[in-house]
Amino acid sequence: MNTMNINPESLIIPDWPAPNRVQAFTTTRLGGNGHTPYDSLNLAQHVGDNPADVFANRAHLKRLLGYRAEPVWLEQVHGTEVVNAGNCDSSIVADASISTSPGKVCVVMTADCLPVLFCDKQGRAVAAAHAGWRGLADGVLEATVKCLCDELACPASDILAWFGPAIGASAFEVGDEVRDAFISRHDVAPAFVATRAGHWLMDIYAVARRRLAVAGVEDISGGQYCTYTDAEHFFSYRRDGECGRMASLIWLQD
Repeated sequence: MNTMNINPESLIIPDWPAPNRVQAFTTTRLGGNGHTPYDSLNLAQHVGDNPADVFANRAHLKRLLGYRAEPVWLEQVHGTEVVNAGNCDSSIVADASISTSPGKVCVVMTADCLPVLFCDKQGRAVAAAHAGWRGLADGVLEATVKCLCDELACPASDILAWFGPAIGASAFEVGDEVRDAFISRHDVAPAFVATRAGHWLMDIYAVARRRLAVAGVEDISGGQYCTYTDAEHFFSYRRDGECGRMASLIWLQD
């Protein structure tokens, strides 16, 4: 992990050519309240953590956001639904949200799945998408790009994307059924490396890059982290089973 991208509050700030009014960061597991296996900055209410600790951690997150409105927390289901954060409250079932409203925070939670943040080159809109392998195979990233492009009446080449921390290519072993779900529909076979009979190492970053490139997104940053191997900084469901969740957030400056 490149710790040069983590600021003193233990946040990862995207290194990408976004306009100045686009604000974004991803939390790590550091800097909050919590006990094993949720130590310490768990932001998920659905994983069995002490509710008081999660409440305190979300309050800490709001302080980092400058006490702006509560982020639009999604009930993520590994699907492809994209919602407009400006038109909904939290706890809506979806795996991505977009916003053109200043101060409205889009957020997704992950602990191995791939968080992808988006904006346009003019800084008119932002989006956050949760891409587990099922959502990635079914097109959640393409659906998010389409929503942005439809909202802004712009080509996909105007969209920037940044990959937050996800499970790395050396740790994400999948079965034939996962590989088949991708290569039967998409040209991503090079992103799978055979390990043993019926098993493959999947490079989720490479798959996502290919899917976005086919969709017309040319400017893609990030993708250097591994949640599984970096237990100091990241929660990992594949590694630990019971664990917390990081959050990736993006919004337009007021």
